[in-house]
Amino acid sequence: MSKLVIVESPSKIKSIKKYLGSGYTVMASKGHIRDLPKSTLGVDVENDFKPQYVNMSDKRELIKELRAAADKSDFVYLATDPDREGEAISWHLAQILKLDMNAENRVSFNEITKTGVKNGMRNPQKINLDLVDAQQARRVLDRIVGYKLSPFLWKKVKRGLSAGRVQSVALRLIVDREREINAFIPEEYWTIDAEFVKENIPFSAHFHGDALGKKITIANEEQVNKILADLNGAVYTVSEVKKSKRKVQPAPPFITSTLQQEASRKLGYTGQRTMKVAQQLYEGVSVEGNPTGLITYMRTDSLRISEEARANVNAFVKREYGEKYLPEKARYFKSKASAQDAHEAIRPTDVELTPVRVRPFLTDEQFKLYSLIWSRFVASLMADGINDVVSVDILANGYMFKATETTMYFDGFTVLYQEGKDTNDEEKSVKLPALKSGDSVQNKALEPKQHFTQPPARYNEPTLIKALEENGIGRPSTYAPIVSNILSKEYIERVQKSFKPTALGTVVTDLLKEHFEKIVDVKFTAGMEESLDKIEHGDFKWQSILEDFYNDFEESLNTAETTLEGQKFKIPEVETEEICELCGKKMVIKSGRFGKFLACPGFPECKNAKPLPEDEVKEPCPKCGSKLVKKRSKKGKTFYACSSYPECDFAAPGVPTGEVCEVCGSFMLKGTRGRTYCINSECQTRIEGREKAAAKKKAPVKKAAGKKSTAKKSASKGKKDE
Repeated sequence: MSKLVIVESPSKIKSIKKYLGSGYTVMASKGHIRDLPKSTLGVDVENDFKPQYVNMSDKRELIKELRAAADKSDFVYLATDPDREGEAISWHLAQILKLDMNAENRVSFNEITKTGVKNGMRNPQKINLDLVDAQQARRVLDRIVGYKLSPFLWKKVKRGLSAGRVQSVALRLIVDREREINAFIPEEYWTIDAEFVKENIPFSAHFHGDALGKKITIANEEQVNKILADLNGAVYTVSEVKKSKRKVQPAPPFITSTLQQEASRKLGYTGQRTMKVAQQLYEGVSVEGNPTGLITYMRTDSLRISEEARANVNAFVKREYGEKYLPEKARYFKSKASAQDAHEAIRPTDVELTPVRVRPFLTDEQFKLYSLIWSRFVASLMADGINDVVSVDILANGYMFKATETTMYFDGFTVLYQEGKDTNDEEKSVKLPALKSGDSVQNKALEPKQHFTQPPARYNEPTLIKALEENGIGRPSTYAPIVSNILSKEYIERVQKSFKPTALGTVVTDLLKEHFEKIVDVKFTAGMEESLDKIEHGDFKWQSILEDFYNDFEESLNTAETTLEGQKFKIPEVETEEICELCGKKMVIKSGRFGKFLACPGFPECKNAKPLPEDEVKEPCPKCGSKLVKKRSKKGKTFYACSSYPECDFAAPGVPTGEVCEVCGSFMLKGTRGRTYCINSECQTRIEGREKAAAKKKAPVKKAAGKKSTAKKSASKGKKDE
């Protein structure tokens, strides 16, 4: 019997073929094969929101090949990715290939390993229509919002804008944070650091409060001067020495959001880059000549770990570090109540495949991300770290100073991994001499310092993803696209790795807040995500949720159209330091058909305009997310480079499209003639392209005997016309 297995990505084919053996043909759908049409709404809002799917134009040949292979096969297995999108792709494939919808032909691979593939094939199920409905509901919701709201923004702000159901909320978070920062009024406060000596050993302590331990906030210089006067000539006595042991627990294994956050903190990767590399590790790389999936599925919000994986880690830790590095009681992590829990946490498929062992087979970015995932997972199941903590209280004239020394007693999981942090707000540890209650210590200096409270920090990629997750906005597969979309639409920009809203982003947000409050309301959007989860679990009918949403949305849209008839919102112009050489005014940045340029604000009296010193590119740098700039080499050739050079060395002959190659996972570029191609010169698509071009060059040009070639005839005709 011949059996056909259809996966999503071509890069999985080699690994899965090897595990399945003979009798199986493995092909790839290369993502979705059907979608809503680009030119129309594609949703019948009058008839239960029925989607009108069409075959994607660039998949026509592939669909023919899949149909031909299915006709020749005795059975077809649908092995697309194990999530909502994958389920929907399987459903579309079943319809296009005219498969039995009740057949148990849907298989899922949580990991691309021999065990993962064999287990998946042993447990085929029917297509989960609840999952399909949840994906359809999200797709139709997003289409309605985008298709109807984007033209409204074109009329009221400027052409080419887009509004997304989830991206608009993320943008609002960034705009609201910027307003918090601008409205922030700093408040003065003071600290006092004391330098002490005991038996010729110096140490420091900080002012805490009164003798009873109540904290005193020093608000101004007058207050600090009074405290200093009270302490003049005071005797400093140790009132209490506390010794304790403090346990430090490891962070749980990665889920999608925490992986993106930690990869940004420690590796400087954007969410999009992290997911691209994680996809490669999941799909498999060649290790010692064998195609091997290195990690489990990377789109997950579950902290569940299989008992087999736990046992393997325990054996590894016991062998490599010793039994004391295992916890006394097995550690289990609790997933959030909203977690779909469809997959395990992100973990290595085989703990014995250590980063050192697989290093020769990975690219630099694959190795760095795999090391992060491997170390975090193993550390999460190791023993707690234990610190010795000594806290000292020192009294003088009714005031208390405190000092704390923290030393490691047992490193535990920290021997392998420590989680990165967004802020550095840990208590400062000092080296203390041997002290006991009643000891006198000599004060060498009191150092008062003036401070001012700081505004909340701008969101960066890790903190924005964290905020989206905490607020229930989006799901594991959407975090990276959300950030990428609002960056590419120029609603926000990166400023020293943080996100700042542009004037355009602020105008769009204010317009949506005033007339489409629900679209940018955090709680409403989170509630919609919960509704989609309930559809997935079979609790809600997807059309009823759409109907409730659409009635309010349509009413808001009609009201806004009437209220704002004839109005156009102006985007504030960004003033530069460039001086107009004709009239002396500071030039501003404007946007035209061909991008941004410098123009005189005195138009139409002064019509001076010129290109920007560096042409900025719409797509962000795919490596670090900074702006790309258009440059010219010494030979005059155009190329695109990261504006953060030399920190980031990305450079390419074409403009990044924001997408990744379906074959090798590298960045896709757009050439001068509009053709897209993979940046990786060793990619099979590039090799095939070069071979086709070479074959075309060698092909003989046929000419009719006794006649001029078409090119020559055209040239002759052109001369006569002149």
